[in-house]
Amino acid sequence: MTHELIVCIVNTGFTDVVMDAAKEVGARGGTVIHGRGTANKEAEEFFHISIQPDKELVMILVPAEIKDAVLHAVYGAAGLKTAGQGIAFSMPVTNVVGISAPPIAPAAQ
Repeated sequence: MTHELIVCIVNTGFTDVVMDAAKEVGARGGTVIHGRGTANKEAEEFFHISIQPDKELVMILVPAEIKDAVLHAVYGAAGLKTAGQGIAFSMPVTNVVGISAPPIAPAAQ
């Protein structure tokens, strides 16, 4: 696999925090989808947090070699122990079209 899709689900208003953290370790951009969670009281009691129903999903397609760095950066900035109360996971991507890699600098002579 050459790419991974990182999905981060955070409380509404924390997408910039997620993207800033991801970009610091090499991600180039992402897509935000607005959603609504369906968590219940049992989940709130289990995690010992208040769960807000309005959510945003940040999807970030990254080269596989930076996946771990992006996941850790995103979770550190907007994870469950922050106001963003986010979770993040990755999925392998088998084919990618429509994106281009940054230009490779010419080799020194």
